[in-house]
Amino acid sequence: MSETVFRAGDAPVVPPAVPPPLSPDPAGPPRRRPADRPWWRRLPFVLALVAVATLFMFPFGWLVSASLRPREYVFSASFLPLPWRPENYSAAWSAIPLVSWLFNSLLVGVAAAAAVTVSSAWIAFGFAYFRFPGRNLLFGLVLATMMLPFAVTMIPTYLIWSELRLTGTQVPLWAGNLFGSAFYIFLIRQFLLSLPREYFEAARVDGASYPQLFWRLAFPLIRPALLVAFVFEFKASWTDLIKPLIYLRDEELYTLPRGLKVLLDRFGYGGEQQWEIVLAGSVIATVPMIILFFLAQRHFVEGIATTGRKG
Repeated sequence: MSETVFRAGDAPVVPPAVPPPLSPDPAGPPRRRPADRPWWRRLPFVLALVAVATLFMFPFGWLVSASLRPREYVFSASFLPLPWRPENYSAAWSAIPLVSWLFNSLLVGVAAAAAVTVSSAWIAFGFAYFRFPGRNLLFGLVLATMMLPFAVTMIPTYLIWSELRLTGTQVPLWAGNLFGSAFYIFLIRQFLLSLPREYFEAARVDGASYPQLFWRLAFPLIRPALLVAFVFEFKASWTDLIKPLIYLRDEELYTLPRGLKVLLDRFGYGGEQQWEIVLAGSVIATVPMIILFFLAQRHFVEGIATTGRKG
C-alpha cells in the first residue's frame, strides 16, 4: 500500500464533494393541465357545462322564440317560433319611441357607471394605502351601509333632490353615484391590497404626489377591478325601474325600463293583450347587455378572479 507524503508548502488535497441523493418531490409530479388530458376524461365536465349553460339560457331562448310568434301562438308549448312572425319587432319599434329611450338608458348608464367607478376607486385607494388610527372601524362603517335597504333612504333622498329642484330630470338617476358605493369600495380595495406596496413607496421617493400615485400608478394596475365595477353598475342602471318611476315625469326622458313599463301597460295587463310586442321590446332591452358582457368578458373574468386575494 502506497502512502501519500505531504511536503511543506503543499496545499492539502480536498476530495470532491459528493452531491446528496435526490429526495423525491413531496408535491409529486406536476399535474397535467385540463387541456392536456384525454378527451374522454374531459367529456363529463364539458357535458355538465353544456347542461348548466342550457339551463341558464332557456328563459332567454323562450323569450326570443315567443317574441317571433303570432299573437295566438305566444304561449304555446312549442319552443320553436312556429309560425314565424318577425314583424313583431317592427311593431314594437313603431309603437313606442325605443330609439329615444335606448339613448336615455345609455346616457344614464354610462354616467352612473363612470361616476361610481371613479369615486369608489378614489375612496378605496385611501383605505388601501393610508395608515391612520380608526381606519378599520371607518371601513367597517362604510360596509355597514350595505345593510340599509333602498326603501329606508328612498324618501330622504327624494327630499334632497326636491330641495335642489332636480326632480323630473335625469340627474338623480346618476348623480348619487358621485359619492361612491360600499360594495365597489370593498371590491376595489381588495384588489389594491393585492398590489405590492413597494411600487407606491418607490414612486413617493421619486417625488410623486398622492393624486399622481392614484392616477398614474394605481389606476392602470386596477383596470380589471374598475371594469368589473363599471359593468356591474351599468347593468344595475340599465335595468333600474324604481328611480325612473320616482323621478321622471316627461316621457321623452324615460329610460328603457320605464318605457317597457309603458309598453306593458299599453299592450299587456289591462291593455290590448298583444304580448308579442311586449316580448319583442324585452328582447331589444336585453340584447345590449349581452353584447357588453361579451365585449368585456376577458377583463371581467380577470377582475373577478383576482379580487379578494388579500384582506
